[in-house]
Amino acid sequence: MTLEKATLPVPQFDQITLDTLKQNIENSIQNGQNFLTELAQVPDSIQAQLNILEKIDTLENNMSEAWGILSHLNAVMNNPETREVYQSLLPTLSEYYTALGQHVPLYQTYQHVYDASLFDTLPTAQQSAIKLALRDFKLSGVALEGEEKTRYAEISARLSQLSSDFSNHVLDATQAFSKPLNENQLKGLPQSSVELLKQYGQQRELDQAVATLDIPSYLAIMTYADDRELREELYKEYVTRASEQSAYPSFDNTPVMEEILRLRQEMAKLLGFNNYAEYSLASKMAPDVETVHQFLVELAEHARVPALNEIAELKQIAQQDGIDDLKPWDSTYYSEKLKQQQFNLSQESLKPYFPAQRVIQGLFNVVNRLYGINIIERDAPVWHPDAHYYELEDQGTVIGGFYFDLYARSGKRGGAWMSGFRSRMQTEHGLQKPICYMVGNFTPPVGGQSALLTHDEVNTLFHEFGHGLHHMLTEVDNISVAGTHGVAWDAVELPSQFMEFWTWDKDSLDCLSEHIETKETLPKELLKALLDARFFQSGMQTLRQIEFALFDLTIHKLSPALNAQQIQATLDDIRDKFAVLPTVSYNRFQNSFSHIFAGGYAAGYYSYKWAEVLASDAFDRFEQEGVFNTHTGNEFRQFILAVGGKDTALDAFINFRGREPKIDALLRHQGWTKASKNA
Repeated sequence: MTLEKATLPVPQFDQITLDTLKQNIENSIQNGQNFLTELAQVPDSIQAQLNILEKIDTLENNMSEAWGILSHLNAVMNNPETREVYQSLLPTLSEYYTALGQHVPLYQTYQHVYDASLFDTLPTAQQSAIKLALRDFKLSGVALEGEEKTRYAEISARLSQLSSDFSNHVLDATQAFSKPLNENQLKGLPQSSVELLKQYGQQRELDQAVATLDIPSYLAIMTYADDRELREELYKEYVTRASEQSAYPSFDNTPVMEEILRLRQEMAKLLGFNNYAEYSLASKMAPDVETVHQFLVELAEHARVPALNEIAELKQIAQQDGIDDLKPWDSTYYSEKLKQQQFNLSQESLKPYFPAQRVIQGLFNVVNRLYGINIIERDAPVWHPDAHYYELEDQGTVIGGFYFDLYARSGKRGGAWMSGFRSRMQTEHGLQKPICYMVGNFTPPVGGQSALLTHDEVNTLFHEFGHGLHHMLTEVDNISVAGTHGVAWDAVELPSQFMEFWTWDKDSLDCLSEHIETKETLPKELLKALLDARFFQSGMQTLRQIEFALFDLTIHKLSPALNAQQIQATLDDIRDKFAVLPTVSYNRFQNSFSHIFAGGYAAGYYSYKWAEVLASDAFDRFEQEGVFNTHTGNEFRQFILAVGGKDTALDAFINFRGREPKIDALLRHQGWTKASKNA
């Protein structure tokens, strides 16, 4: 099938060179620096002041586009050359953004507009953008002077470098390990997993299967391998990545973590906060650190009794194999056996029903039924054959575009994410339409056949597409508050977690599933088993997320900053209180916790659970009015997806739900009731 050409202006990835990218970024930085240098004082007229704000938006648009391409390639096609260019530009970029955030005449220009009588007549989005900019100036140290100002700039530059180092170490440590396997070690693995591991072997010019630490390989071993020693070996390699326990000391993130925490605390105190957690919460929906801590502890109380019951079941099934001391490398393996025993269900039995292309078309169908949007694949240059480009049409008009790059491969950062390439914005050339990237690390196609997804991967795809819709369905033309921009970080997961509910809906599953050979949709018995297993081990999973969130919050609120031993002791203490399966002493989870050390979740990992309350409560309205009710879908689009950061997260939620959020729906969606914590 011949695809029509992209209608939106897209990057020419087949022509892009690192030299060109570097030059574009350097030019963007230079243009920004020149502008700041020329702005020595606040212009006299209000119109001139508004022109300054418009110019800043244009500069930011150009910068984010130029840097966004390099940042994206560094994440999905990492190699020494790309990494070198990325690393070389980080200090200059950090220096520019620090200068921007501390530029007093620019800050005063925003303040003058805010104080002017004309302010109340400005569009709501512009008012919100100005208010958020004033907040961010203060959080960037605009009030600092002399040595403190210099020190803040040094800290910012160093932190950007350290975050990049942390991410690189995790990627390099993950890719450093590979292990050839003999036939005995493959016992228990389904044929599709064996073929995947043999494909990894072929890529290394070996005539045998090879295990790696990439998620599709690692999970296959941990879930299915009967060889307990092999599971233990892989587990140890995985949980000691980028640590002093690893065989690759050059990738050790321990000193990186220590320095990041130390500099974050110093920066927070420079800005007048008691600790970095307070600084982080200053721009979030949650009011303060104590509220977040209490929220997590109370949620843990609800999860604890279910989790204790779940671990007891797990130990019981392991004992049938003569294992009286359940270890972390046993939990996934016996969880799969337990799920098969209780529900007659396995991820492997579901995979033939979820060919990637069918799932993608089903996702597009769900979006069409909810929001009236059509999604069409278009012909556009891409960075790898796995990548594909699509455009969104609303009543015949193209409103945005996105790329999918869904499969795991060498040189690709782990995990799944959405990142904006271009934001919606009114420019001198007209309305700029939003475009984003959505990236996964799903099990790749094997033997030239279609990739087959697990239901977990289907869930992840819907999650990331929720972020993508937030970016693309915005109706705000101001770049500072369009899409996910300006949205409180602990509410930004609302649209993504909200979309996951449709992977558990019978009607949705009918259009998501089609057996790779027979073409039948998910049969009734498998559908029932999948839905019955929805809450399987939800207590244990929730406690694990709370463990991560409390660890993140605690290490960022303790002052002075913790050293490596104290970081470990903090994690151990939280595990003692909340984990139901003890871990092992060599576990160094924190050394690869990229969300908080190399992502945007520092003192903010709780956001997943916070936003889950919002998502569950929002979906509760759909349950009452119909999961494909177009009126309800249009209101979710209108009040949540379209507004970006124009409205506060709480106001946006209240506009959709008619009240403040409640936790009841979350407890029900987890399979618990309010009574569970007292059971």
